[in-house]
Amino acid sequence: MYICICKGITDSQIREAVCSGASSLRSVRQQLGAMTQCGKCAAQTRQLVNETISEISNADAGANYYSVA
Repeated sequence: MYICICKGITDSQIREAVCSGASSLRSVRQQLGAMTQCGKCAAQTRQLVNETISEISNADAGANYYSVA
């Protein structure tokens, strides 16, 4: 789904940027150019960045545990 219409940036691109190390809105903006035109995508971009960081954190926390047979 397109998040930033002005720059043609999708939710997948934002998630990929966060997974590749963009850990803030500023770094997503610098990497992709989102939120640099009209700014209407800022709220959705913020939400996606926060959700993706949370998902990564939860996945990392679960990786520390293992099942006992």
